[in-house]
Amino acid sequence: MTAFLVATLEPLDQGGISPDVAIVNPRVLTGATAVVIASLLLLLYVYRRRPFILYWIAAWLLFASSMFLTFPSFRDPHIAWMVFGLSQYLAIVGTLAFVVAADAYRHRPRLRRGYGLVMLPIAIWFSLAPVALGIPAVFAPGHVLIAGGLTAAGVAHLLLLRQVRLLGALIVGITLIALAGVNAWMAAGLDSPVDAGMKNALVTTTVVFLVAALGMQLMTFEDTTYELRRTNRRLENAQSDLRELVISDSLTGCRNRRFFDEIIGRELQRHIRYRTPMSLLFIDIDRFKAINDTLGHETGDRILRDVAGFLLRHIREADYVFRWGGDEFLALMTCTEEEALKRGTQLQADFSRSPQLADLPAGVGLSVGVVGVPADTGDVLPLIQTADERMYADKKGRR
Repeated sequence: MTAFLVATLEPLDQGGISPDVAIVNPRVLTGATAVVIASLLLLLYVYRRRPFILYWIAAWLLFASSMFLTFPSFRDPHIAWMVFGLSQYLAIVGTLAFVVAADAYRHRPRLRRGYGLVMLPIAIWFSLAPVALGIPAVFAPGHVLIAGGLTAAGVAHLLLLRQVRLLGALIVGITLIALAGVNAWMAAGLDSPVDAGMKNALVTTTVVFLVAALGMQLMTFEDTTYELRRTNRRLENAQSDLRELVISDSLTGCRNRRFFDEIIGRELQRHIRYRTPMSLLFIDIDRFKAINDTLGHETGDRILRDVAGFLLRHIREADYVFRWGGDEFLALMTCTEEEALKRGTQLQADFSRSPQLADLPAGVGLSVGVVGVPADTGDVLPLIQTADERMYADKKGRR
């Protein structure tokens, strides 16, 4: 490898060089580097089928073709000049492929007909102008256009950082802008493709190519991990939504009996261990069955939603509100029985003054039964039955 690099950088002198050291044309070296990079990206594409990788591959192959076209010798100078113009044009198209690659990362790019109409006159100029005007007609203009395209591609990759924090995109953007600087220097500082400084420019280009390839490899890996994180977040959200459906009543938004069975054991253990007070509040909607039978299920469902919304707003978030069945609700509250009785009475009073009651059928109200949970309770179902009986007693007393 060292001998290969030495051969690449070794200047030609009048006396020739040692026969055991082979000369490598810098254009061939740069083109071969682009082919190797394209091959590695193709392997990545087999694993990670993302459109932006295909556009990267196309760009590198266009750059490689641009370099290889100028390697053979032609007897006719006009043909040589035309081939050089074509190589410049391929490099320009390659820069545009880099621009499209950045766009393809965010969404599917739309290649419009107008793009071809713009590129057609450029293709004609770079194919015919060298024959009529010579190499200067396409040398500096070509490198200027290449520099402009690479700058646009570099900026496009850097703008990806606003969407996703990819270190690879930063490296690719910087290296493409660096390549733009090399081409701008070629346009301003060199007179022709055989200028003495061209060799150093091509070697610099090869080195920057390798850094750009590293950035693309890194960006592809980061894109994979980024998508895995997004997929995990979507799965977590879907799991959370599914769990919410399982433990919630779809009509009222209250917790259901399944969730009550899930948490009551834990709440009782905490109640016993920490001696925290606990009470049950059993709530029933007055005249619900009669209203549901006479005015229909839609009216009944509206009453259930309104009452459930009222309970969820007026009962602390630290407590639980369950739809127990039909028009019955159960509240599991962290307070003594006396405090729960006061809260139940307050709920009845607040509901009777609630503005939404005016939109409900006449006679709708709340009946409440309260029972405290003793410290040594292992089963709350008998207590719920007691709260249910007290609720019916409250209903009869209010009638």
